[in-house]
Amino acid sequence: MATEVRNNTALERFELTADGQPAGYIEYQDTGDERALVHTEIYPQFEGRGLANVLIQAALDASREQGYGILPMCPVVLHFVNTHPDYIASVPQRARGLFGLPQ
Repeated sequence: MATEVRNNTALERFELTADGQPAGYIEYQDTGDERALVHTEIYPQFEGRGLANVLIQAALDASREQGYGILPMCPVVLHFVNTHPDYIASVPQRARGLFGLPQ
């Protein structure tokens, strides 16, 4: 399955397509140098294929490349960060305790 993730800045969300079809999105809110990832949605016909991980990783990588600190407000994003410790450094240290992440 071919996937692509694009940042739709007008809607403040990363959008995922799978084989050319809309498959889901992550909504975000930027505040200064931090990006809060607030909601992840994978459309029902695409669930169970690991696409949430593809979408989250792309959103985290793009946000990190743009210099944003990450606030994993969405439980799915927080779980991803917890299970992929290399992304913990992207969460500002002052916020890690709020999300139960190691300092």
